[in-house]
Amino acid sequence: MASLEDRISKPDNGQTEGQDTESSTGMNVNAASFVPGGPFSWADETAEAETNSEPSAVNAKAEKEMSDMSKAQTDGASEGLGGSSGIYDTSYEVNVKLSDLQANPDDPLFSIKSFEELGLDENVLKGIYQMRFTKPSKIQEKALPLLLRNPPTNMIGQSQSGTGKTAAFVLNMLSRLDYSPNMINTPQALVLAPSRELARQILGVIQIMGAFVQGLTSGVAIPTEVANRNRDGLKVQIVVGTPGTTMDMIRRRQLVADQIKVLVLDEADNMLDQQGLGDQCIRVKQLLPKTIQVVLFSATFPNHVVEYASRFAPNANQITLKHEELTVEGIKQLYLDCPTETDKFDALVHLYGLMTIGSSIIFVRTRKTALEIERRMNDENHTVACLTGEFEGAQRDIIIDSFRSGQTKVLITTNVLSRGIDVQTVSLVVNYDLPDDGHGKADPQTYLHRIGRTGRFGRVGVSISLICGNRSYQMIKEISDYFGVDMTSLPHDDWDKVEETIKKVIKSSRAGSNFQANNATANGTNDISM
Repeated sequence: MASLEDRISKPDNGQTEGQDTESSTGMNVNAASFVPGGPFSWADETAEAETNSEPSAVNAKAEKEMSDMSKAQTDGASEGLGGSSGIYDTSYEVNVKLSDLQANPDDPLFSIKSFEELGLDENVLKGIYQMRFTKPSKIQEKALPLLLRNPPTNMIGQSQSGTGKTAAFVLNMLSRLDYSPNMINTPQALVLAPSRELARQILGVIQIMGAFVQGLTSGVAIPTEVANRNRDGLKVQIVVGTPGTTMDMIRRRQLVADQIKVLVLDEADNMLDQQGLGDQCIRVKQLLPKTIQVVLFSATFPNHVVEYASRFAPNANQITLKHEELTVEGIKQLYLDCPTETDKFDALVHLYGLMTIGSSIIFVRTRKTALEIERRMNDENHTVACLTGEFEGAQRDIIIDSFRSGQTKVLITTNVLSRGIDVQTVSLVVNYDLPDDGHGKADPQTYLHRIGRTGRFGRVGVSISLICGNRSYQMIKEISDYFGVDMTSLPHDDWDKVEETIKKVIKSSRAGSNFQANNATANGTNDISM
């Protein structure tokens, strides 16, 4: 394997693809029906909005609800429900910046070591235990006391993928709802997510964590191909939706927002930084009461987005990490140098057996590439599925549910699934195309979100980036430098060694966290410190 400097100095003979088209460009709120106001949007792309207005009150045993939600992904739910369970106690430090500059962030009042310290309702605690949370994660230790304090305070929270951010803001919402009979059908909390898949997943977390809470109702405001909306509107306590659909429903009074107390933006950096979605989030906030608590959560928060987020959530407590501490410790990051684009596809064919050990996600840059790889893999008699923003809502639901249940083992997708999706069985993520910022440079934040689909809640996972040409090699160096991590090079001409390396990682336990360095030496692979 050539040295990094030699490799970068070579001319780029590899082919490159155009910028990913999976971006949202806003909605026409004045239109007679709900339609995108610009090019196709992966977040709010269909002509009509789904308004699930039937209350879903859950009994104490919650057996029926648990069965109904078995296909909905639940971040942190039990293994039987397909979500990740247990939290690895990572070593990173959480930085807290309080809105009250005279307060001491190290005060015991601003941190907890057990959920019991929060004084939660017994039925909420039961939901936490049901999700196999035994103790708070690092982000939860710091975030929950601040979220639950009264009077409510805004928050900007950042932590690694798979560390319980969703559970933190769901717990806050459940603790602030009015469950009196006359408020059962009144929206009191709103969560905005960038895609229908993530919105459905968050709804699953709410219904599982709130399974023992008497009188809890929740529903989604996401786009769907169904033409007829329920004229009565969405009458539930917690609403989870995509920004365009939610905005449209509020304007049409299908979602009455007068009593909403909490607004949550999940994957907030993407929501605020992306043209269209950011405008929609602002408009939704403007339609809500001025007294709402604003909560922003994400695994990444670039500096310029933090400044913008601070205006969106004024006087917020901030919990952040240094970007060097963001990569997930349990994910072994490998790369494979492919001489040509043809070799990249051949690598997928060689890797297929490894990809089906558990479940795997292949990330590409464009929808066209996703469909082409799906066709070619199927022609090779390899069973794969493809999910992009091009598919209608019902199709996307079927595909992602099949993947979550294990019926489909390999999923090819664009960045539409790079954020928030938690599938316990995912052991391998392949970056067929490295994510870029649209200007030829690497996009470390999207890379982090992509590989965070594996290694959930401290589990061991593997990411493999397929490199072809000088440009992509430079991009992997930029990503490695940004996070300060070492990535192991795999030999493209020795598939026995590649298979041996990946299998060892997939099958290893947390005790094998030093595998990457040891294996690189034992197998003679090149370990590049970038």
